[in-house]
This record gives sequence, structure tokens and C-alpha cells, in this order.
Amino acid sequence: MSRYAALIALVLGGAAIWSDTNREKRAGLGVAAVVSRAAEPVAAQQRAVIRREEIIPTLKNPSADGREFVFTRAIYSGGGWRSNSWATDFPKADRQFLTIIDRLVDLDAFMGENAVRLDDPDLRRFPFLYALEVGYMYMTEPEVVGLRDYLLAGGFLMLDDFWGSGEWANFEAEIKRVLPEYPIVDIPLDHPIFTTFYNIEEILQVPNLYNAQGGPTWQRDGITPQVRGIFDAAGRLMVFINWNTDIGDAWEWAEHPYYPLRYSTYAIEITVNAIVYAMSH
Repeated sequence: MSRYAALIALVLGGAAIWSDTNREKRAGLGVAAVVSRAAEPVAAQQRAVIRREEIIPTLKNPSADGREFVFTRAIYSGGGWRSNSWATDFPKADRQFLTIIDRLVDLDAFMGENAVRLDDPDLRRFPFLYALEVGYMYMTEPEVVGLRDYLLAGGFLMLDDFWGSGEWANFEAEIKRVLPEYPIVDIPLDHPIFTTFYNIEEILQVPNLYNAQGGPTWQRDGITPQVRGIFDAAGRLMVFINWNTDIGDAWEWAEHPYYPLRYSTYAIEITVNAIVYAMSH
């Protein structure tokens, strides 16, 4: 199946579940219901705590069983005292998100995690790439070249979970090594990525599990959530930057009885939109 055929199947499959005016509520199977129901088997499988230092990445990518879409997480160098910061929330967040969208969207997706190094030539096999904690990223030169080639060849990078001016400064320096000729700009709410599948009318600040329990939703001086991007010369969004927010934590704890549904719903909807955008542009 081609990428475009998969997109058509995705949209038509969604139409079979949701009405044109209110897709998320038809038959009572909205994001809110699916978050709590779909997360149950994943939660049962993820009782053991997985420490970051126990994760051993591999350069060998999965066969994906011939699936059209593979949710792919970037492995990058750096991290300082936060060794392997690329692996935050991994693999539970990835698995749980895939379980949820499997029930929400008619998408031919590989249902396992897939972490790939930025200097891996096979990176181009995957049109959607997710990276987080990039405030601690320090890429090697081969990783810079690999990410640049990936993005200019049509790849899409979604960034998440970095906070405040200090982490922004580090990220900005790193991404300018990759795309020095393209500016970082704010993405207005009338951009298609906010209406590609769900209608996103407000940018929410998504807190981690502990901050969601009534405490401040921000970390450090990252008080205001912002969505920024980098566009290529033709106007295609290459890099989707979610700053001062923790979307991945909302996937990971979507089934938790004390994690607010408002945040997990937003996190799922904005990521589904990003995936549909990446597959269709």
C-alpha cells in the first residue's frame, strides 16, 4: 500500500466511526473513552519499572510486518548527567500511544516500538520521527548529516518535552547545525496541522504525572507552552516543535486514574494530527 493509499484509508476509516461534524463522539467512542479503555492491557503489561540505563538500543530496525506506518523515536547523542535522555518514557509511552490510536484511527500501523539512530541510513524508511528532551541533545557530526538528509528528503520531526530558556538555547544551537538556512517560526492556529484530523483550537501545556496533581504545570521558566516549526523552501513543515510541554508523558499515563483526561486527550489529538500531516506531505 502506498503512503497516499494509507492516508485515504485513514481518513475514510475515521469517517466510518465519526460523523462529519463531530468525529470524536459518534457511538460514544471518543478519545476520552478510548484513552481509558485502550490503555488497560498496556498498563497491565507495563507494571515493571524500566530504567533508562537498562535500555540497549539497536541499529537493527524491525521488519514492521509490512506495515505502512511505524512510530519511530530518535536516538541521539548527548544527555550529560541525563544519560540516554532520548529514552525518556520509553518504551511504555510509545506502546501505549500505538494501542490508543489503533482503536481511534484506521491506520495500518506497526504496533511495537521503533528507536532509530539519527545516523542510521534506514532512518529514511520512516516518514515520522519523534524526539524528546532535546534540551540535552549534543549530536555528533554523522547524526547532524543524517537528520539533515532525512528532513530535506521529506521526513518529519516532532519534538517534545523540553522546558525553559536554557534548554531552548541548547536545542536552537543544535538544530541550526542541521538546518542553518531555515528559520524557526511560530506556527499559527490556522495552519493545517491543527485541523488535519482533529480540530485543535487551543495550545495546552501538558504536565508530567506529578505536576498534573494540582501543582504548577510548568517546569523551570517554561511557563507558556509554544508551538513552533521549521518549514522548507516550498512551505512544507519539516520540524514540529512543542516547547514547554510534555506530550509523551500524557501518552504514558493516559490510563492513570489521577492523570487529567484533558491533557491526555490533547496529547493524543495533536500527535494524530502530526502523523496524518507527515504522511500526506
